[in-house]
Amino acid sequence: MVEEGERNAQQYKTGVIDHASPQQADALTSVVTRHGAVKSEDTFKTSQFHFDLWFYFTLQNWVLDFGRPIAMIILPLEWFPLNKPSAGDYFHMAYNVITPFLLLKLIERSPKTLPRSMVYVSIIMFVMGASIHLVGDSVNHRLIFSGYQHHLSVRENPIIKNLKPETLIDSFELLYYYDEYLGHSMWYIPFFLILFIYFTGCFTPVEEESRMPMAALLLIGPSSLYYWYLVTEGQIFILYIFTFFAMMALVMHQKRKGLVLDSNGLFLFYSFIITLVLIAVWVIWLWNDKILRKKYPGVIYIPEPWAFYTLHMNNLHAAKESL
Repeated sequence: MVEEGERNAQQYKTGVIDHASPQQADALTSVVTRHGAVKSEDTFKTSQFHFDLWFYFTLQNWVLDFGRPIAMIILPLEWFPLNKPSAGDYFHMAYNVITPFLLLKLIERSPKTLPRSMVYVSIIMFVMGASIHLVGDSVNHRLIFSGYQHHLSVRENPIIKNLKPETLIDSFELLYYYDEYLGHSMWYIPFFLILFIYFTGCFTPVEEESRMPMAALLLIGPSSLYYWYLVTEGQIFILYIFTFFAMMALVMHQKRKGLVLDSNGLFLFYSFIITLVLIAVWVIWLWNDKILRKKYPGVIYIPEPWAFYTLHMNNLHAAKESL
């Protein structure tokens, strides 16, 4: 019945074209051909590893995201006064423009047509959340020069707890909320959603395409290490683990259909696996740290790298200077 339906549809299209004028026939033929090509492209288009996009994506993540606070601390304060944007803020501004552009390019490179409306809404939310975070994070990191300690809560910080009137403390807690909760949620939820949407298009029936080239193997280490930093510093383990479980479920579901991950899907999937291992090592290493335990109570204990730095590394530098 399916074959008969296809024959009838083909006969109908042929009849329509035959009874049309030459100009209409050319237009109809063009439409049929174009739509047929799209369907064929979605089904049979081969997928190559997007080394250029993954390289730029990993590089800008390390430089513009991880490097933000480092640039702010290293560069002379005279160049960026405390009442002006820091070098890290300019890094963040560049990140807010470049990252969504690269994510959109990844979606464009997908061998399958993905839900564009969902992608566009996610990109808009991503930019809005990252911009909220830009403001809150800028002020919080500038407070380091005034003695703010990231391993302590807002109210426990020496420079905050004695502020008068006490309503000022509420304002700093609001700033912290915009930075660490609202900003992170509106930034990272769309980020992982876009990656997952892209991941859904990374399946192929061709076994030969389910291999990672050497370029992917070289990038997988830096990529995984960045995701470790993103999850721990952003305190988004639940979001990350749900995304990872969704990926695993999709892989098993598609395997039943005879589909396997292509090189880009393998790169993303293995990056998430290595990230989980790095997080486990990080947690085990700091499991008995009583001070960090106090800041991160509850079942999920994953300290932030910058909280560890302000607690231990700053004290180490101060001890060396005193000697």
